[in-house]
Amino acid sequence: MGTENATGEFKLVGFSKFVRTNPKSDRFGVRRFHHVEFWCGDATNTARRFSWGLGMPLVAKSDLSTGNQIHASYLLRSGDLRFLFTAPYSPSIAATAAANQTPNSSSAAIPTFDRDAFLSFSAAHGLAVRAIAIEVDDAELAYATSVAHGAKPSSPPIFLENRVVIAEIHLYGDVVLRYVSHKTPNFSSSDDEFLPGFEPVPESFPLDFGIRRLDHAVGNVPELGPAVSYVKGFTGFHEFAEFTAEDVGTSESGLNSVVLANNDDSVLIPMNEPVYGTKRKSQIQTYLEHNEGAGVQHLALTSEDIFRTLREMRRRSGIGGFEFMPSPPPTYYKNLRNRAADVLTEEQMKECEDLGILVDKDDQGTLLQIFTKPIGDRPTIFIEIIQRVGCMMKDEEGRSYQKGGCGGFGKGNFSELFKSIEEYEKTLEAKQTVDSATV
Repeated sequence: MGTENATGEFKLVGFSKFVRTNPKSDRFGVRRFHHVEFWCGDATNTARRFSWGLGMPLVAKSDLSTGNQIHASYLLRSGDLRFLFTAPYSPSIAATAAANQTPNSSSAAIPTFDRDAFLSFSAAHGLAVRAIAIEVDDAELAYATSVAHGAKPSSPPIFLENRVVIAEIHLYGDVVLRYVSHKTPNFSSSDDEFLPGFEPVPESFPLDFGIRRLDHAVGNVPELGPAVSYVKGFTGFHEFAEFTAEDVGTSESGLNSVVLANNDDSVLIPMNEPVYGTKRKSQIQTYLEHNEGAGVQHLALTSEDIFRTLREMRRRSGIGGFEFMPSPPPTYYKNLRNRAADVLTEEQMKECEDLGILVDKDDQGTLLQIFTKPIGDRPTIFIEIIQRVGCMMKDEEGRSYQKGGCGGFGKGNFSELFKSIEEYEKTLEAKQTVDSATV
């Protein structure tokens, strides 16, 4: 795993020398991802675009119609995956609301929302993830423990109707790690309620493309060593995997990456840094420039049937959905038959080629994956759709579950992804060159 040398410098050992160990070192009880919150200029339309493009119905809201005069927030849900989209209301309306409330009775359903922070965030990053929320046993304890171990506080614990506690820690850049815990005994996070202050929205149009949960949330940072040490220090998470530029780069550009995980590998937080001295600028550096610093690079969403998910998503690519990176060349799929014939049928491999799905394996399982193009105006955040095959286990009660990270993170496909990103960036650069020549 990554180590510090004699001078205290963080150094990666690379994929081939990395030895996976799980010391079960979490500093507080971590259950799973709870939700992801995007800050955006218009929550209504952004939520509807994601709903249509990902097959995630709108299930709850907090806005003017529910008495929230501070911000509009709309919740999409598919299986255990929750996406929240938040935008501020008029400052004069919010100021009037604030003047008429007591210190502990804000109408904001997300009490950590701050308009000034939003304006700064939006100007710097555009459409981007503000919060990665994880469900913990005790948000108060998680917050206090995190701060005691070096975490930078963002918001102390706040009680919502004495039923839910939320607290926030700075993760990287302007992204916060949000802790959520429930005071209700035997509360299941699969229950319909999201957070107090949100009202359910009746289903008006059935949508379900088979997406079920958030597998991992990837961040890009300027320097990996300090970021990994910081997050490991306050969470106790262990290193699940690591990749160096030699493992995943192309002849033109690359990255270094470390994946952090909680005790049961259900919360996976990879982080990337750019590498320098390559023929082209690293895609991570391009991201950092367009995002004005560190932030969430992509969200990997697990599908229960990636072929169905991709058929539905591709139908909508040109009509309000999400577009995908160019598919790899036919030679990729010819070689695939040598690598995956023991796991995928001939029909499935043909469907992978038709849909542009990449396939990779590790010593435990198989990973099917595909990446969208950037989802907003900037070449920053994108979405990954994945399905993991294999690694089925049984818990203490005999229930089946899939081991976290089964099939890895597509090490064998990184170069294909990078090549497609490079080709996409070259089209942008070519256009900029033509435009500047005509000025």
